[in-house]
Amino acid sequence: MGDARNSNNSAFENEVAFAGRLFSLPFKNSDIPLLQGFGVGVAGTSQNGTSSVNDLPSTTGGTLPGYTTDGQQQFFAYSASTIASGEHWRLSPQGYYYYGPFSLMSEYAISDQGVRNITTQAQAYLHNTAWQISGGWVLTGENASFNGVTPSRPFNPHIGQWGAFQVVARYAELDIDNGAFKGFSNPSTSASAAQAWSVGMNWYLNKNIRLNGSFSHTTFTGGGGPGIASPAIVTRQPENVFFTRIQLAF
Repeated sequence: MGDARNSNNSAFENEVAFAGRLFSLPFKNSDIPLLQGFGVGVAGTSQNGTSSVNDLPSTTGGTLPGYTTDGQQQFFAYSASTIASGEHWRLSPQGYYYYGPFSLMSEYAISDQGVRNITTQAQAYLHNTAWQISGGWVLTGENASFNGVTPSRPFNPHIGQWGAFQVVARYAELDIDNGAFKGFSNPSTSASAAQAWSVGMNWYLNKNIRLNGSFSHTTFTGGGGPGIASPAIVTRQPENVFFTRIQLAF
């Protein structure tokens, strides 16, 4: 089924999908502390999809299936006559590195999607790609980890403890296969690529409560032509969005 979709038990979900992830910490037991926080892995899925629009990415941010920005605005949409048809597989190599208060994570993603135009009967396999790299630094000195930060001085203003603070940054790009604009999407309204950078701060009150604040700026390549609805109205100018979130973990 399509990315970011929730199950509604429809018949199109009867197809079998395979998913898996392998991850390794090759130097976890090393005598060299500098290497212990290095990890690398790969994840993937494979599905022989049905001929259905429901196997395409989510319609979040627009009325047609497509891809959305950090702010959930659609910058790319398939045409109304395009459906998923044939195999859909994804592959995502990834890696991270943690050392003391420093953290670094990177990921590359490939989504190979079979599509068909039900009006022209044209078919194609689209090879969409994306990548991101993010980093952080714990200002209060605690160790960073994949599971977050455990404050050495949990929030308690009565005794002058304020938790842990971490600054973070990220850069990401998504590139749409040029073949998508040969009968499956409108190049004048949909962007062919998006580039985003983000900065933020995480406030760990204790090991169970985290407050986040971040700013994200996204620019687009292509699109922005005539049209009053997404994606054209979105791709005419950069997107700026500020997020706040509270996260509880037990």
